[in-house]
Amino acid sequence: MLPTGLSPMLASHGQLPVGDAWAYEVKWDGVRALVAVEGGTVRATSRNGNDITGGYPELLGLTGPDRLLDGELVAFVDGRPNFGALQSRMHVRSPRRHLVEATPVTFLPFDVLHVEDSSLLGLSYDERREVLEQLHPGVPAAFHGGGDVLLASTKEQGLEGVVAKRRDSTYVPGRRSDAWVKVKHVNRQSAVVCGWKEGAGGRSGMLGSLLLGVHSPDGLVFAGSVGTGFTAATLRQVAALLEPLSRKGSPYDGEVPAPEARIAHWVDPVLVVDVEFTAWTKDGRLRHPSYKGLRPDLEAREVTRDE
Repeated sequence: MLPTGLSPMLASHGQLPVGDAWAYEVKWDGVRALVAVEGGTVRATSRNGNDITGGYPELLGLTGPDRLLDGELVAFVDGRPNFGALQSRMHVRSPRRHLVEATPVTFLPFDVLHVEDSSLLGLSYDERREVLEQLHPGVPAAFHGGGDVLLASTKEQGLEGVVAKRRDSTYVPGRRSDAWVKVKHVNRQSAVVCGWKEGAGGRSGMLGSLLLGVHSPDGLVFAGSVGTGFTAATLRQVAALLEPLSRKGSPYDGEVPAPEARIAHWVDPVLVVDVEFTAWTKDGRLRHPSYKGLRPDLEAREVTRDE
């Protein structure tokens, strides 16, 4: 019987390590999932442990030996991963045929944790990778050496980046490890929505921007606001999600700049979004953030600043 309740191993953010001790994989811009194939059925769970099987009927095509896989659910547009396109699938538990056909999702497995009655958690990356390639001959390639070449190639192709993995490392569920290092071409940060401000002009009386936060040793702290990157549809979607979360006081543990505090509509800090940004400011604010989408696969309490 395959294990249940496992959480995926997480990568640290850092500079690209080099040398023969490392393998290099493309970092796919999608949603992480653990997928169990057992007794002719398929079960998929998100990073925060939610059952997302019904949302991705494409997974039902997986057959073969009982196994537990780690990988990424990706929507491709013109041959490239598109996180924006994936948004139309992330919130639908039982998508209709036309949605699946309009925005197909591909599962890209990059690790295997269990096969039949055998746990592979204690095996090295190289050993697990050998098993994975036997089970799924078409898995995305892993490269030995030349990580800088792959990094340059992914940048040229407009991909998100590279993940370097120590070839002798074991799989440690639920932990962020420096045995896996992610190197991204764009700055992407998950953040907790703590409130919102009304817009002006064409957005008068509507949601104008989101007040964001991240968890730190000092608690939930202010990380700036985002008011760009929204479409009319996403503004309506986010506003509808925030309405039942309204609260009277600030959810932050730290101080909030007075201009924001005076006009903020506060909400319970449970909704997670992704933004792209240029840099962190000295006072811990996101510089020039742009909204990229909702992250229902993440728990708000786990959202910290990516260094």
